[in-house]
Formats: sequence, C-alpha cells, structure tokens
Amino acid sequence: MKTRRDFIKTAAVAGVGFAFTGVNADTNLTIPTKTNKPIVLSTWRFGIEANVAAWNILSQNGRALDAVEAGVKIPEGDPTERSVGFGGRPDRDGHVTLDACIMDEHSNIGSVACLEHIKHPISVARAVMEKTPHVMLVGQGALDFALSQGFKKENLLVAESEKEWKDWLKKSEYLPKANIENHDTIGMIAMDANGNLSGACTTSGMAFKMHGRVGDSPIIGAGLYVDNEIGAATATGHGEEVIRIAGAHLVVELMRQGKSPQQACEEAVQRIIKLTKSRNKNLTDIQVGFIALNKAGEYGSYCIQGGFNYAIYDHNGNRLIDAPYYLK
Repeated sequence: MKTRRDFIKTAAVAGVGFAFTGVNADTNLTIPTKTNKPIVLSTWRFGIEANVAAWNILSQNGRALDAVEAGVKIPEGDPTERSVGFGGRPDRDGHVTLDACIMDEHSNIGSVACLEHIKHPISVARAVMEKTPHVMLVGQGALDFALSQGFKKENLLVAESEKEWKDWLKKSEYLPKANIENHDTIGMIAMDANGNLSGACTTSGMAFKMHGRVGDSPIIGAGLYVDNEIGAATATGHGEEVIRIAGAHLVVELMRQGKSPQQACEEAVQRIIKLTKSRNKNLTDIQVGFIALNKAGEYGSYCIQGGFNYAIYDHNGNRLIDAPYYLK
C-alpha cells in the first residue's frame, strides 16, 4: 500500500513532459519512465561558463556536489564579474564581503557569511560542511577557519570596483539594483547521472550595502534548498525579500505538494508580490528570480520583472533562457 509520503513523491514528478509511459495504479498519475539527467541550471549569463565546468564533471558520471562547486567557482574567480567573488563590488565601507552556501543529496550543509579576503567562499562553505560540526561561520571566524584550511588571503577589491565605490561615496545614496545591471548572485542546482541533487549559491551581495549585511545567498532554505526526494531550488535578486518567505525551501515544498518547478517558482514570486503590496512597497524597485529542478529533470523559473535569465546544460546542450516574469 502506498503511504502519503509515497504519493507526494510520485505527484511531485507527475505530468513532466519527458518520455512518459504508463500510469501508477495506486495514484492514477502518469509517471516518467526516463529521467532527464544529468542536468545543471544556474542563474544569469555567467551561468553559461559555470555550467561548462559543472558539465565536465557531470558528463563523466561525477557527483552533483563536485559539479556545483566547480561551476560556481568560475564566476567567483573572474575579476570582471562584479557581483560574485573576486572583483565583487564592496560595501559602503569599501570591504568586499562574500557569502556562500552549499548543500548535498544527504542534506549536509555548509555556509559562510561576511567573509573577506578569500576568492572562493563556496569552497570554504564546503569545508565548513565537511570538516566542522557547524553549518555556518561568519566574519573573522570564517576567515580564521579558511586560513587554517590553507586558503590564500588576497585583496579582492579590483581597481574598477574601487573606482565605483569612490564615485558612490560622493553622494552615498543606497539605491540597490539586483537585476541585469547588478547580477548579485550565482545559484546553481544539478542532478547527476545517479539521480542525486546538490546546489551551491555564492555572491558578494548588494553593492554598497551596510557593512555586515547578509542576504539570502548563504542561508539554507532562503537562497538555496535541496531535497533529494523532490527537487532543488535557488534564488537571486533582493535577498531581504527572499528571506521573508524562506524562498528556496518554499519552492521545493510546493514541488513536494505536486506542483511543477515552473508552477512552484511562480507561486513563490506571487507570495513576494503580495507581501510587497501589503507593505505599500513599489514592485518596480525590487527583483527576485527563482530557478527550480525536480527529480524527473523538469525545470522552471519565474521572476518579478524582466531582465533575469538562467542557463541550462543537459543532453540538448548549454543554452541561456530568459525567465518569464510578472511585471509587463
């Protein structure tokens, strides 16, 4: 006899448009006979290059966890990418502070926040996950741990970012953008050839934020969530709004209830829209986007306003997709 949990797991992958045959006799739901795997999704245009690094691992039957770490390290290490890692824009005090988290198929998690001087915070987050009894380290403690693990201390403030910061200081107006003008985050979710899911999320946060500000990116359940029975989701945009609804966890739970990844992303965005309106805030001032992947390899995305795109790499190749959005 099917349990309620078995029913939910079946419903979460029902209706996927990928190689279907047959009907489950207990639930009367169509179920997939073939899963679209391996597959990797990541946020924004720089996800194309990140996906290549991830696919190099996935296509060799590598683990999803290794793939997402390798993938997001590409923009982390690129000084021309101004919202992730090395080259990220500083806070209002001129400090480049980085946030990251990682999660595997066993619900192992690691996170760092307000980390300075380390080019690859995602690898520090993984070290927190694998080498400490904790799940999050912040600030000086995160830096001390990173140095103890052999990570190299570096100056992450590149000349272009320093110039922008000094120009900003002339007025010191905090008008954050987290859309095409300031990508803000790379989130990556993947399923490997064994059908296991993992995810990673890393950012330098909003440009010219208050020193010590932490957004959604390093918070498991907000910027990233993975449930190996159901699916995975990650977010980008204004982190305060994502935290408000525990966004990535919400998307995964909606998939657990039977919604497709696309439907789950849309409902999560609608919740943000409703709360924003209830607080008399202007929707045009914020951007939030979600991407999601379920266990059948079906994926989806949705955002508040136009400008957000995401990259997907599977057996059909690597391509960039403009996400559908609410504000027209």
